[in-house]
Amino acid sequence: MKKIPMRKCVATGEMKPKKELIRIVRSKEGEVSIDPTGKKAGRGAYLTLDQDTIMLAKKKNILANQLSAAIDPSIYEQLLELVDKENTSTR
Repeated sequence: MKKIPMRKCVATGEMKPKKELIRIVRSKEGEVSIDPTGKKAGRGAYLTLDQDTIMLAKKKNILANQLSAAIDPSIYEQLLELVDKENTSTR
């Protein structure tokens, strides 16, 4: 049996399979980006792909605190777009 890699959502504190979370990464240069592969180099934070969770993270500035970097509002827009894509593809 294969072990499922678990990661903790920085907004909800829940442990979930890595596949269910999206990784946001800060590079050495301080650039923050969404890392769909989960393999980019840098400081990563995992978020549940869920609209409420993303809005919570935005409201409480959780990603900025976790990654010690300013988060561009476009990052949240991209995350919400990913949620929409997920929701339309699973329906």
